[in-house]
Amino acid sequence: MDYGFTTAAYVVAAVLFIQSLGGLSGQESAKRAVWYGIAGMALAIAATLMGLGGGALPVVIALVMLAAGAALGAYAAGKVQMTEMPQLVAAMHSLVGLAAVFIGFNGHIEMTSVAGMDDAARTALVGLFEQGKGGLAAIIAHKTPVELSILRVETFLGVFIGAVTFTGSVIAFGKLAGRVDGKAKKLPGGHVLNAGAALISLVLLVVYLQSGSTFALLGMTVAALFIGYHLIMGIGGADMPVVVSMLNSYSGWAAAAIGFSLSNDLLIVVGALVGSSGAILSYIMCKAMNRSFISVILGGFGGTTGPAMEVVGEQVAIDTEGVAALLNDADSVIIIPGYGMAVAQAQQSVSELTRKLRAAGKTVRFAIHPVAGRLPGHMNVLLAEAKVPYDIVMEMDEINEDFPTTDVAIVIGSNDIVNPAAQEDPNSPIAGMPVLECWKAKQVIVSKRGQGTGYSGIENPLFYKENTRMFYGDAKKSLDALLPMID
Repeated sequence: MDYGFTTAAYVVAAVLFIQSLGGLSGQESAKRAVWYGIAGMALAIAATLMGLGGGALPVVIALVMLAAGAALGAYAAGKVQMTEMPQLVAAMHSLVGLAAVFIGFNGHIEMTSVAGMDDAARTALVGLFEQGKGGLAAIIAHKTPVELSILRVETFLGVFIGAVTFTGSVIAFGKLAGRVDGKAKKLPGGHVLNAGAALISLVLLVVYLQSGSTFALLGMTVAALFIGYHLIMGIGGADMPVVVSMLNSYSGWAAAAIGFSLSNDLLIVVGALVGSSGAILSYIMCKAMNRSFISVILGGFGGTTGPAMEVVGEQVAIDTEGVAALLNDADSVIIIPGYGMAVAQAQQSVSELTRKLRAAGKTVRFAIHPVAGRLPGHMNVLLAEAKVPYDIVMEMDEINEDFPTTDVAIVIGSNDIVNPAAQEDPNSPIAGMPVLECWKAKQVIVSKRGQGTGYSGIENPLFYKENTRMFYGDAKKSLDALLPMID
């Protein structure tokens, strides 16, 4: 197949991916954007299959692997709940990282093999390259010594980024799934160990450039696997949404490195899109949490700096009739959804409550924190699924100043993002993080399963404030019991 056709198809696919990424920035255009992405990927796969050389066998193998991957993807899509999406995303990132490692080593093996060929064999491979055949070995044989050195750097970086992404994503998956302790933990030596492993990797890069040593590549891989593990272990649970976004960026750069190694323009473009968009999203989230972007990269935040401030008072419970009375008397209501709403699958009940309150002439809006739900956009997706109107779903910066004039703020399954300790306790792990200031509303109702702490394990003074009432129980069951009482 002519490489010109494949390249043209890749350009069209890249444009579709860019359109998809741009459309995902808005709720109204997100569905169309997903179809752009599907069309782009289908075109990319078709062009790649049509461009495969070597006869029918490579195509058959590729189709078998595609079928296996599609079956696993369909199974995961049908089995995984929305509450498990953050850990699923982390798991997918780990696969991208692992693919980068395998492809990097495959490229190294091909370079070693071509280097050991005689002149006749190399000339034959160059001839295949000029015919658009021969695969990676032909591409390598065609390169000049300077281009081979560049390829070694690309291979080395691809394996390094992939290995960091792999172990980092596995640990992130474990923390999000509750299989690994969510608290920030580092080995003795902290950043010195990470810096040492990075320095070793740099030295091994020089060795690899000079000798093409397999042991240098293996040594760097071990160091990179350690860095990925230790970086993410050193990040506390409250900051895991930023970590997921950052790993998304890492996986993009790993894909771009794979593209350079394989001389695949589409992988380079898509990897750069994912890497840069993930980095930008991480930066935005860091600003939303008052964190340093550099600290995220180095895995240096999420711990405490001193003893936490003592929480005084007691939690005052309220029953269904009391909540109904408050809502029926209110003119303005702000609803703050969180991970607990997702766990209870209460979004449909929340939507129905919203409909009834608005039908009664009340002003109802939603306040969304940038990191609500352990994954950017998690709450927006759930509310859109429940047919909540887009125009009443507000971001934190748009609605925070309205709480003092709000009659009732309803917190449904949120904890850390409404924690006053972020402003009141300088020793809190979330100190300085912008939060939804719902305690400034005239009355706060907190729908919560029990008296436990949130995902980060931090006590929340909001629950003890005089204007707060605790509406205990499963969010969906509690709201379903409340709905008939709303006038």
